[in-house]
Amino acid sequence: MTISATDVKNLREKTGAGMMDCKKALAQTNGDMEAAVDFLRTKGLAQAAKKASRIAAEGFVGVESDEQAAVLVEVNCETDFVAKGDDFKKFVKDTLSKALNEAPPQLEALRELVKEATTELTLKCGEKVDVRRYERLVLDSGKGEFAGHYNHGGKIGVLVHMSTDKGSRADEHVREVAKDLAMHVAAADPKFVREDEIDEGFRKREADIYTAQLKEQGKSDQMIPKIVEGKLKKLAKEVCLLEQKFVKNPDLSIQKYIGEKAKQMDKTMTVLGFLKFNLGEGIERKQDNLAEEVAKLTGSQQSS
Repeated sequence: MTISATDVKNLREKTGAGMMDCKKALAQTNGDMEAAVDFLRTKGLAQAAKKASRIAAEGFVGVESDEQAAVLVEVNCETDFVAKGDDFKKFVKDTLSKALNEAPPQLEALRELVKEATTELTLKCGEKVDVRRYERLVLDSGKGEFAGHYNHGGKIGVLVHMSTDKGSRADEHVREVAKDLAMHVAAADPKFVREDEIDEGFRKREADIYTAQLKEQGKSDQMIPKIVEGKLKKLAKEVCLLEQKFVKNPDLSIQKYIGEKAKQMDKTMTVLGFLKFNLGEGIERKQDNLAEEVAKLTGSQQSS
């Protein structure tokens, strides 16, 4: 099959691998982008896990919560200049307020609520403005549910959904723990809360990659299953929030940190889930190539 230059370029941006390696990976996987990423990881040529969330786009990720709900919203624009402007910041603040207080059930409903303001800002700044993503957590205070949140300069937004003793309001000390966990999620990027939540698709994909890597290394078929099982166990400590080392104190796992804090406060604390937005994740920002533009310009002048 024919492999397009665009596909090769996209795979290179996702993985950091060389152009020829990317072309070969796409050829080997019949153009399947995800399979090509796995192929490059197997060969030790990719850094997909580190690169995938670093695709750039401008804008702001906002996060807010109260006693009843918590919201996470991503608003995009085309340039950093507009993103830092007062008009854009006000639009994000107003959008967050509507998301939290008017409880739109999904993204399209939120977009409809701010449709007129979106059009006005687009006309004023001369750039496309887009409310791209929206998530909402409904909190049951009767069950002691609450949310901690953290915003890293508008580039990363995190919500951590927790509960404390039934019927108990989350005080400032409990909320401080939730904020610590939200900061940890922003830094450590867990994929699951606990080991038993790792889905079989994720586990199988990683196991297949480990198996292929071990075969490349010449390990015997008898040894591979045990090595893979060990690697999967280690993986749980890397991708599960409660298993990870706390970024503020690597001597403690998150589970132990929560346990110690709960004991100090004579309360129970349970992590129910978390949400995280990285600004521009999955968006490829257009990159101008000055050399190409100059070549086109000089070429057109010479031909005229």
